[in-house]
Amino acid sequence: MTPATLLELTHQVIELSKKTGRFQLDELQHFGRERIEYKGLHDLVSYVDRESEKSLVAGLGELLPEAGFLTEEGTVVQEEKDWRWIIDPLDGTTNFIHGLPFFAISIALVKGDVLQMGVVYEVSRGECFWAVKGQGAFLNDLPIRVSKVPNMNESLLATGFPYYNFDKMPAYLEVLRQCMQGSQGMRRLGSAALDLAFVAAGRFEAYFEYNLKPWDVAAGALLVQEAGGVVTDFNGGDKYLHGLEILAGNPPVYAELAAILRKQFPA
Repeated sequence: MTPATLLELTHQVIELSKKTGRFQLDELQHFGRERIEYKGLHDLVSYVDRESEKSLVAGLGELLPEAGFLTEEGTVVQEEKDWRWIIDPLDGTTNFIHGLPFFAISIALVKGDVLQMGVVYEVSRGECFWAVKGQGAFLNDLPIRVSKVPNMNESLLATGFPYYNFDKMPAYLEVLRQCMQGSQGMRRLGSAALDLAFVAAGRFEAYFEYNLKPWDVAAGALLVQEAGGVVTDFNGGDKYLHGLEILAGNPPVYAELAAILRKQFPA
C-alpha cells in the first residue's frame, strides 16, 4: 500500500469514526443502566459498545477486505492476517455508562506487528487525532507535536487505575507517590486512547499504565511516535502492544519516568 493510498484510507476511517460517534452520542441521551453487562470484575460493556463495533467492522471490511480484525468485543472472528484492524469501539465505557463525556473510538491498522495508521476520535468534543506511519500526527487538520517541557517537575502526567490484577498495587502506588511529589499533577481520565492522544498533542508530558490490551493502545501509540514522542513497555522494550503495559512521553520526561518504572517493575 502506497503512502498516498494509506492517507486516503485514513480519511475514510475518520469519516466512519465520526458516523459511529454520532450513534454513541444519540444513545447517550437515553442510555439505561439496566443494559449494562459485566465481562469480568469491574469490566463493563453495553449494547452501545457492541453495536458500535459491528458498525465499524462492517465499514472497515468494505474499505480493506483483505484485512483481519482484533477487536475488544469479539463481534467478528479474530483473524491473523498480514493486514489487521485493531479496534476499541468505545474506549471509556465506564465513563459513558456514568454519563461522563470522555470516551473515544480507537482504530489502528497494522501490517504484521508494525503500526501503519491510528485514529482516535474523541466523541463528545469532536476532536479527531490521527497519524499515518512516516507522515506525522494531526488533530483534525492541524499537525501536533509532543510537549517541549524539559523535566518531570514541570509536567502534567496521566495514568490509569487497575481494576484487576492488584498484586502489582504496592509498586504502582510507589510510582504514584514519586510522580505526585515530582510533577505538577497527575490525571486519571479513564481512556487510554485519549491519554495517549493527549501526550501526542502536548497536553500531557507522559502517560503510563498496566493491565492494558492492544485495542487500548495501538492507535494512540502511533500518534505519540509520529508526534515525536517515545513509546515502550515499562522496561524500555517494544512489548507495549501485546505486553499489557505502556509508557509514553516526550523524550526527557519519558526518560525520568522510565527510570522510576524500571526500579519498581523490574523485568
